[in-house]
Amino acid sequence: MKFLALIGIVALIWLVGLFAFAERVRSLAPADEPERADAIVALTGPSAERVNAAIRLLEQDKGERVLISGVNPEVRRQELRELTPGSNRLFNCCVDLGFEAETTTGNAAEIAAWARSKGYDSLIVVTSDYHMPRSLMEIRSAAPGVELTPYAVETPSLDDSRWWRAAVTARRMTLEYMKYLAVMGRVTLDRITGEGAEVDAPAEAQEAAAS
Repeated sequence: MKFLALIGIVALIWLVGLFAFAERVRSLAPADEPERADAIVALTGPSAERVNAAIRLLEQDKGERVLISGVNPEVRRQELRELTPGSNRLFNCCVDLGFEAETTTGNAAEIAAWARSKGYDSLIVVTSDYHMPRSLMEIRSAAPGVELTPYAVETPSLDDSRWWRAAVTARRMTLEYMKYLAVMGRVTLDRITGEGAEVDAPAEAQEAAAS
């Protein structure tokens, strides 16, 4: 009976945490107007809206440059530029592409390396609302000295306060919550054990820094 009671308590804590996480996600978008930072980073995702939002911030002079992290290696620079709004001049002069990242952990390493190569101390982070908490945790772990300002792209299907009633939104929120908890556990363990590795800057970032 004690074991069953313990399982029940753990399940209740998990459920309360899920709903708290969901409220945090829903509070992130629409995003407030961010203060200017050194630069802007966008984590690629299922749609082009994350990249579009980052380019709009660049046009508004919210940062010196943009890094688009996690670009598919098969996507050419010109193809990506044609999918985004804004002037060719800004895209050609002030947008760097990162092709190495395949996961959010990889995004964080790519962003940290790029920020170090450029000497940036503050970044605006652009990604989807549900993806933002985990992304910030990963980037802070990889670049602990960099100030991060979240700029979340809204996911319309998650705007409903009764998100748990639809299988698609309930699954997305629950899956992201589980990923968030996994990262939290890993980051906490790394802090306890003092682990952590330096990563090299992406090739394009290194070229841009050298120019």
